[in-house]
Amino acid sequence: MSYSSNGNRPKLSEKGLLTPENCVVAFIDHQPQMLFGTSNFDRQAIINNTVALAKACRVFGVPVVLTSVETNSFSGQTWPQLRAVFPDQELIERSSMNSWDDKNFVAAIEKTGRKKIILAGLWTETCIALPAIQAIYDGYEIYVAEDCCGDVSQLAHDNAMKRVIQAGAKPVTSLSSMLEWQRDWGHKETYDAVMDIVKNHYGAYGIGVEYAYTMVHGAPPTKFPEYEVPTAVVAHQ
Repeated sequence: MSYSSNGNRPKLSEKGLLTPENCVVAFIDHQPQMLFGTSNFDRQAIINNTVALAKACRVFGVPVVLTSVETNSFSGQTWPQLRAVFPDQELIERSSMNSWDDKNFVAAIEKTGRKKIILAGLWTETCIALPAIQAIYDGYEIYVAEDCCGDVSQLAHDNAMKRVIQAGAKPVTSLSSMLEWQRDWGHKETYDAVMDIVKNHYGAYGIGVEYAYTMVHGAPPTKFPEYEVPTAVVAHQ
């Protein structure tokens, strides 16, 4: 069995599938104003799914590109929940709605050497559809993590997804991407980390895992960090 460049994890066969070695994930405009305008999907769920995908990237060593648009003049800071997963990651600031028009964004993608791009961002009809279509034109294979995206209406999101699919993009989710990278439960190098993401972010699936561990296999219950009430910050005193 061959092994990947990321530690001792077995290298997966491709044959049309995503692997940790053949793709890059771009997180586009996960910012407050963009989320305020999102109405087609539960906004807390978008945050949850985006952070889950980000954590999966860390687990499997998948390169990421983080980008934001008009941070100070309109959109606000990139979500702290996302930045916490990549505290040292460079954030590419843009003025263009279409990240593929930004030379720094394209250069960051090119630097990874990957030809498969998973796009996640707000809003679907502009910040996802426009770079998706142009990246496909430039020879990239595009996947859209749909549960990490959203738009101003269901119609806007649906039309955007139809448009990118017709252009050749493939819809995926945060969970499907992570499981495609894991592929085999016998790969113990990432098993526990994947189960941690499942238990923290994937609702009934995570509770089902916890039930199986404790009731079927006799494992002790998962111990989460004890909650501590935050102390008042100076600004509030």
